[in-house]
Amino acid sequence: MKTTLTPLMVVQPAFGDRWSWFDRFCLWYPPAWLILFNRHWQHYHDDPDGWNWLEYALFLVPAGFYVALLIRWLRLGCRSPRPSDQPVDLQYQQAFRDEILVPIVDRYFRAELHQAENLPAAGSILVTLNHAGMCFPWDFIALGVLLGRERDWTVQPVAHELFFDHPWLRWWLPSGWSQVLGGVRAEREPFAEAIATLADTPNQALLYAPEGWRGLAKGWRHRYQLTTFDPSFVRLCDRHQVPILPTICIGSENLHPFTVNLAKLGRWLKLPLFPISPLVVAFVLFPSLGVWAVRSRLHYFIQPIERLDQDSFQSTSDAYAWAQRLRSKLQAAIDRLRQ
Repeated sequence: MKTTLTPLMVVQPAFGDRWSWFDRFCLWYPPAWLILFNRHWQHYHDDPDGWNWLEYALFLVPAGFYVALLIRWLRLGCRSPRPSDQPVDLQYQQAFRDEILVPIVDRYFRAELHQAENLPAAGSILVTLNHAGMCFPWDFIALGVLLGRERDWTVQPVAHELFFDHPWLRWWLPSGWSQVLGGVRAEREPFAEAIATLADTPNQALLYAPEGWRGLAKGWRHRYQLTTFDPSFVRLCDRHQVPILPTICIGSENLHPFTVNLAKLGRWLKLPLFPISPLVVAFVLFPSLGVWAVRSRLHYFIQPIERLDQDSFQSTSDAYAWAQRLRSKLQAAIDRLRQ
């Protein structure tokens, strides 16, 4: 892969060769995870609006992020980073997975895949997952890494539009980051197009949380209680004859424990949710922790594949009933696994 060198990138390590002592420090020191993500992007992309070394250093001290934010805003001429509409980059996806995500998923979250015999030997698939929510979606990311390694699939997560173009996120992560890494907007048309693509593309997996934002907002108290499944994925999979692979994650609730959602404050800030937990003091002092999560051990249990009979759902109510039966089946499996 050709790398364009900038003055910032000259002093950066070759991520593909090994991690430097500073990279290992960034993994060990939670406020520095945001540095690791942005530096990796800048190693492969020209990013004149991105963070620089002085601003990175400020991430590491309490409340320094706010000073770094002000410095960057002044450096950019008192404007926000420019939005970017970049295409999916499979080469960068591979580099980011191998050089950043694999060490984090293996050493920090200690993710494990169970019942892998239920994985299909070939073909593309929609993977459903009970989503912990309330923090950066590490449960989805870790599953994507494990599936890509187990079956060499190209894995795409379905994510809220917040992760694509929210003006706040552009201050944390590079513009276009989610698109380049293959994220699919959790909106009707992009989701439908992604499932249609599965039918015509070999060795591809789409990660989807059928609880939607109801699952993200349920909080710690109901962390293992599945909420109502949105039936749209059922009708789309039926229409395009895409099999469904239900997956259960145990341990994801510990990524951001004891969390509640302040819904009214989230609406006022134009956010889909506003999680608060005992970690809120740390987040106030170190906003760069937004891409971090508490060390956990993530266990993924692959359930038997669900294949739909073509044109078996004549109405939305049929799809809704099937989706809720699946939810009940997975709820029973979750209850068994927790015991």
